[in-house]
Amino acid sequence: MRKLTLDDLRTQGQRVLVRVDFNVPMKDGEITDNSRMVASLPTLERLTRDGARVILMSHLGRPKGAVDPRYTLEPVARRLARLMDREIRFVDECVGVLALEASETLKDGEILLLENLRFHSEEEANDPIFSRQLAQLGNLYVNDAFGTAHRAHASTVGVTKFFQQAAAGPLMERELKYLSLALEHPEHPFVAVLGGAKISGKIDVIRNLLERVDGILVGGAMVYTFYKARGTPVGESLVEADRREMAAATLQAAEEANVKLSLPVDSIVSTAADGSEEVRATDGPDIPAGWMGVDLGPKSIALFEQNLGQARTIVWNGPMGIFEVPAFAKGTLAVAQAVAAATRRGATTLVGGGDSVAAINRLGFEDHDFSHVSTGGGAFLEFLEGKELPGVAALTDKA
Repeated sequence: MRKLTLDDLRTQGQRVLVRVDFNVPMKDGEITDNSRMVASLPTLERLTRDGARVILMSHLGRPKGAVDPRYTLEPVARRLARLMDREIRFVDECVGVLALEASETLKDGEILLLENLRFHSEEEANDPIFSRQLAQLGNLYVNDAFGTAHRAHASTVGVTKFFQQAAAGPLMERELKYLSLALEHPEHPFVAVLGGAKISGKIDVIRNLLERVDGILVGGAMVYTFYKARGTPVGESLVEADRREMAAATLQAAEEANVKLSLPVDSIVSTAADGSEEVRATDGPDIPAGWMGVDLGPKSIALFEQNLGQARTIVWNGPMGIFEVPAFAKGTLAVAQAVAAATRRGATTLVGGGDSVAAINRLGFEDHDFSHVSTGGGAFLEFLEGKELPGVAALTDKA
């Protein structure tokens, strides 16, 4: 790490302002998935054990810069208290007199959670006055929210200007370690698996990876834009019509880089995306009129398994089909099983992106089935694109 980490800080008796990612899914005021909170627990337990006075800040949802009770972090405070089996103080503001008083009355080893940062439009605007108000709450700053590191917001960038020591937390450090290892010092063969709906969201990732990988396996709906670019019939499959030239150029770039970019050789197709109509496998890549591609076919699964079975480094982003429908989840399940098997035999495997993580959770996999499961969606993709993450760049360099 070229940035300060928690190991470089003396936190006992200090007010440590920690940016966490508690942007958890909610339904009817209840948290439906607390995995992001669980991922932060080792950091919080370490800080409290070392006698720090911990002030947590996070956003939740998109309240559009105004107070919205649907996005209060109070239920998050209650869940965190249960997870840690300790009292978590909560204040219904993140700046101002109440927040400052709450932070200054903390004792060693206590935790305070502030209200939703995005109740203030100044957060996303990276407003310097708002940043200074946040900074007044702590003596030290720690960013442990990799999932927000690609955003230049007040709590990730602006606030760091008011601290002599702004450090990466253990979760952030782990994310950067594994991603840097994969991109800068991969063990070969290095294979990337990319899925999802749109090629437009992955094109920069593909172009950056072409300089590093030995092979790319492409799944998900973006396959059909590639098919269309090379003249393969796609039926009623989802296609980004305005991205066909981009897809063709990407295929050409892969050939010139001597990287094997593998598209599915067959598909599972249906006439209904919800699985309510007939489902069948095609003999080859062609998809007949009136049908849509919804998953990898059996021949493609075998091809992908063969490639992943030889890999020593694997980066996976994006599902292979409409995994939410059980009949269309076989491709994603097969890839998850192949990546998990690679982990067991000693390969370095990284899984990232909201849909990928949702898929492995839905299919019953655990984090330990992979070398690293990223908590970042957009940040994970931007790192793979080779972009500098503002929330990381803003941290204090090591001497």
